Amino acid sequence: MNTESFDMKAVGPRIRMMMPLLTPLEAKVVDTVFAMRDFSDETSLKQIAEDAGVSEAMVVKITKKLGFSGFRDFRSAVSQYNRQPTAEMHKELSVDDTSLEIVQKVFRTSIHALEETLAILDMAAFDRAADLIHKAATRDFYGVGGSAQIARDVAHKFLRIGVRASVFDDSHLMLMSASLLTDGDIAIGFSHSGNTTAVIEAIQLARRNGARTIAITNYYSSALAQSADVVLCSTAQGSPLMGENAAARIAQLNILDAIFVAVAQRDYQAAERNLERTMSAVTSKRKDRHP
Repeated sequence: MNTESFDMKAVGPRIRMMMPLLTPLEAKVVDTVFAMRDFSDETSLKQIAEDAGVSEAMVVKITKKLGFSGFRDFRSAVSQYNRQPTAEMHKELSVDDTSLEIVQKVFRTSIHALEETLAILDMAAFDRAADLIHKAATRDFYGVGGSAQIARDVAHKFLRIGVRASVFDDSHLMLMSASLLTDGDIAIGFSHSGNTTAVIEAIQLARRNGARTIAITNYYSSALAQSADVVLCSTAQGSPLMGENAAARIAQLNILDAIFVAVAQRDYQAAERNLERTMSAVTSKRKDRHP
């Protein structure tokens, strides 16, 4: 990993995005490193190996698997990342927290996720996604559970400017939708883990039929990301109580809000005209109900 060419805030997120490629034991070693509050440029390879209960050779192997040239490169990058202001934002919730501490920690976790997602966001992928959505004849969104709610939020925003999209949250309906897509259409898969089977299968089918595909996920190395033409990654650091999903959802919604603006910008006059029409229709309906 060439840490000289990108924002140091991206070191932690890039490591987390590669976690699905690690075995449980390898992931435990990485977790051990990030749990060390005193981790620095002075932390020894021997100490990490002992704390994680593995050999020194395994620690070196893991650092290379994560894209670093070796342990020293890994240690330097993580040390610099830990000194970033955003790295200090993330603090675990405790049963003894006051209401003020709870609010501050939850907000800071979200800010942390936004800062780091911005640091890793692939702008070329962002622009390509906006172009594909803008030009598509049919836009079908796939998601399950909380990811389906994100898809619905995005579809609602797009409808306001006359960009129609359909949301599917049932595995059978996803496959039916994907089977009908073809060249000129687009399918977007939403999955925090990137391992939701129903979404992956639908995206793969849509791609085989010639449609372009976009993945919205937290892990660039996930099965969903590997199945899509374009990948937009969020990142969020998990906690025992909140998990990753809450903060990641906020990061994903912000990515998609930016995509919405970029799509509208590609034909601003049409977006403005359609927004006026849709908002006028809603306003008129409200007046009818409350004269």
